[in-house]
Amino acid sequence: MAFSPDGRILATAGWDQTVRLWDVTTRRQLGIPLTGHTGTVTGVAFSPDGRILATAGWDQTVRLWDVTTHRQLGTPLTGHTANVEGVAFSPDGRILATAGDDRTVRLWDTRSHRQLGTPLTGHTDTVEQVAFSPDGRSLATIGWDKTVRLWDVPTHRQLGAALTGHTGSGYGVAFSPDGRILATAGSDRTVRLWDLRTHRQIGTPLTGHTGAVVGVAFSPDGRTLATAGEDGTVRLWNVALPADQDLFASVCKAAARSLTSAEWRDYGLPEPYEPVCAPVLGR
Repeated sequence: MAFSPDGRILATAGWDQTVRLWDVTTRRQLGIPLTGHTGTVTGVAFSPDGRILATAGWDQTVRLWDVTTHRQLGTPLTGHTANVEGVAFSPDGRILATAGDDRTVRLWDTRSHRQLGTPLTGHTDTVEQVAFSPDGRSLATIGWDKTVRLWDVPTHRQLGAALTGHTGSGYGVAFSPDGRILATAGSDRTVRLWDLRTHRQIGTPLTGHTGAVVGVAFSPDGRTLATAGEDGTVRLWNVALPADQDLFASVCKAAARSLTSAEWRDYGLPEPYEPVCAPVLGR
């Protein structure tokens, strides 16, 4: 499901092969269902201006809809050779990213409905979800191969090595509003935070869910992370990071000495390593 950017409409999809739009205030369905998919609809996403809805399904297609008229825009986007699982618009609405069971991610021009370049390949199992960075230049993907991958959108090239740590299939991925942190979730019942400057995990995994964690979302100010799990719960986490100097001061005080480069990494401090403890403690 997905909310429109203004929060007034909720789009839902399901096993009945339909997509339904709902008025959030009245809780009533808006018009007739959107029909056309011939398989389960697994992904929905609104364009940034709220005028277009993208849907992905197990009929191996992606479809674009006019939110006002409920009419399909053009022909389905085809190219995936297996079920399509995830869909996301770029921040400017000009590019649509889709992911599927064929282990690929595809980028589409939302105006021409044509695929942009070749598929992004590297995952070795189903790619479950995709997310654009706030500036639209990077794309994050997560899959059943237990990895998270970052891609440069203009070149379609993978950025560095895959992020590894999850011990089960990956299900959810989201960028923080400032683009500094990536949150991921999976069947291992954990949520993990990653520093996008270093591509390293920040601290220990967030634990508490008793079932697979299937969705993650940051609050607009980036200080709270919401997670949804198959245990039937939604949990809220305080993920606000202190300013670098405050972080240095607190860590140095706890260590009571300068940190080694290994300890620097363990605390999740930003790279590169610096011997900052003495100056901070001396203030």
